[in-house]
Amino acid sequence: MSWKAIARSAVGTSHQAEKIPCQDCGNYRIFNDVIVGAVADGAGSAKYSQIGSELAVDTALNYLKGNLNNRKKFWENLSKPLTEKEVKKLFNQTFKKVIKELNKQATNKGDSVNDLACTLLVFIATPEWVAAMQIGDGFMIVHPQDSEYQLLFKPDKGEFFNETTFVTSANAVEEIQVQVISGNQEFICASTDGLEKVAIRLSDWKPFPPFFKPFEEYLRETNNPEEDDQYIIDFLNSERLNSRTDDDKTLVLCLFEN
Repeated sequence: MSWKAIARSAVGTSHQAEKIPCQDCGNYRIFNDVIVGAVADGAGSAKYSQIGSELAVDTALNYLKGNLNNRKKFWENLSKPLTEKEVKKLFNQTFKKVIKELNKQATNKGDSVNDLACTLLVFIATPEWVAAMQIGDGFMIVHPQDSEYQLLFKPDKGEFFNETTFVTSANAVEEIQVQVISGNQEFICASTDGLEKVAIRLSDWKPFPPFFKPFEEYLRETNNPEEDDQYIIDFLNSERLNSRTDDDKTLVLCLFEN
């Protein structure tokens, strides 16, 4: 039994035209039967948003991996989910660590921490349960055995177009969404908002299964997704996709194989 995963990003056509680097970031860490993953989308108005999103993802993943590795009780009964109280505390600590690193980076550059503004989605998954958090927009999908695709959080959309909550927002800690789901979630997909309109039915915020099924099948059929990644690269850069979204696009895809 093991996790298979891949994380890839692509620059949106609007950023290509303006010669702006990709402001998204996505990554993961696998250790034993646990995977932690994260995606972040840098604010378009932030001066160093691509640095902020990468720093937020790396900080969150490294903190969670270190924290969980040092929890003896966690490994003694891996099948037992963390309680919602424990998860809220853990993700609040993760958020504080991210903010600390962003502030440190801003101070070193002599800039405002708002120049590093980004959204952040993070998850911890074992063979028996998933815990997740979200600040801002983007989406996270799980697919339990013998059930439908499930959207964990409704993306945080503000009153105005393209408005959301960022990690650096004054109200960020109050806006953190947290959830714990028991049961084997075979497939997990986390993404930034560049793919929302093609992956989620916005009228009722339901996942669009034809978007996710090919990725799940790809992971089942691919022995090493990180090396055999052309399918994902071609999808993210396809003309068909770019005709529907001009934003940066990031996918973190995970599959637990029995």
